[in-house]
Amino acid sequence: MKSSLFIDVVCLLAGVALIILLTTRFRVHAFFALLLSCAVVGLGVGLSPDSVIGIAKDGFGNIMRSLGFIIVLGTTLGVLLEHTGATRVMAEYILRRTGERRSPLAMSITGFIVGLPIFCDSGFIVLSGLNKSLARRSHTPLVIMSVSLATGLYSVHCLIPPHPGAAAAAGTLGVDLSRLIPYGIIVAIPAAIAGYAWARFAGRNEPPPREEDEPVDIPENEGPSVVNAFLPVVVPIALIGLRSFLSIGDTHPSPTLSFFLVLGDPVAALFIGILLAFAGGRDWRRHHLGSLLNDAVEKAGSVLVIIGAGGAFGAILAATKMGDQLSASLPLARLGIFFPFLLTAVLKTAQGSSTVAIITASSIVKPLLPALGLATGNGPLLCVLSMGAGSMLLSHANDAYFWVVTRLSGLGLKAMLRTYSPATALMGLIAYAAVYILSRLIG
Repeated sequence: MKSSLFIDVVCLLAGVALIILLTTRFRVHAFFALLLSCAVVGLGVGLSPDSVIGIAKDGFGNIMRSLGFIIVLGTTLGVLLEHTGATRVMAEYILRRTGERRSPLAMSITGFIVGLPIFCDSGFIVLSGLNKSLARRSHTPLVIMSVSLATGLYSVHCLIPPHPGAAAAAGTLGVDLSRLIPYGIIVAIPAAIAGYAWARFAGRNEPPPREEDEPVDIPENEGPSVVNAFLPVVVPIALIGLRSFLSIGDTHPSPTLSFFLVLGDPVAALFIGILLAFAGGRDWRRHHLGSLLNDAVEKAGSVLVIIGAGGAFGAILAATKMGDQLSASLPLARLGIFFPFLLTAVLKTAQGSSTVAIITASSIVKPLLPALGLATGNGPLLCVLSMGAGSMLLSHANDAYFWVVTRLSGLGLKAMLRTYSPATALMGLIAYAAVYILSRLIG
């Protein structure tokens, strides 16, 4: 199979345009959009139909092998934390530590911590009632509270596994999750601070909630203890981070070290988090537990098929050898980590989903890593972080999470476009700046 660079680029652009068109205008599920793009690109560059099918199946299977357990276990942990009330317990504890005068900061920190295992839309749904109650009690404009919470959740959703975009990109580029998670947290912190700072600035002249608004009742003294609420989140992160530290330079670990390395594997660490979440719950009933686990698996399944289709799309792009031709024709080395950031930002802004944007971008970028100077050392890690930063920018009316925040917070479309959307743009830029600084230190 041989094709010109021009044909390759046209086919790639047609595939990406098809993904954007189908997911935005026709509301087609991203799985089918990515699958159709595999056919468009593969057949367009001259691959035979049976080769396209075989390559796509291999790509789908490879990404499932590396990420299937992580996505299912991470989703299950999030569902259990919602059900046991651990999220509310964590939020109330943080509020007591910060004080009601700093309730926006409390919601930002809560969003950051709760968002580590829980998808951003689920986290906002669970915490929206508490958010409104705190806004009323502290006489803080609701727009400040809502954007603080939304950006705290969003910062980790775009950068840190087991969230699907970052996890899929890591699987595609071969990045060790035990290294991506701690570095992702480092990049997410300034992004969350930027979102919180913008919320305070943009909402400074907004009126506080009216006293006659119907109060939101938040149940007290329900859920696990503070320690039991935090353990399912803190312990897996600590184990994964410990594995990253212990594995440095030790090619023949002792039995004790090997034991901790196994515990620090993301699959084992997340499973331990699930066990700790069970320990924090009360009055488990068999039929209720079965329903919760079914919900978690079904929720994970929707994510897994998108990630698998993204792996198939990436395998098709790799088979075209398009990366070699682009590397020889374009000065990509000058762009470095800026190219994956820019590509993901364009895809995110165009079609709305951070997950689809980073999955698509990682498939395109993988064959270009050598030309970008990111194929060795920490290059793939920095590339994933750069794409995560790009997937923050820009959340607006074509993003499902945008509408979750809009509807549950009660803010109007204009207020959201004036406050939340610029916050996500600033977050993406700050996150990229953090990645760039990181590249100077570890690159």
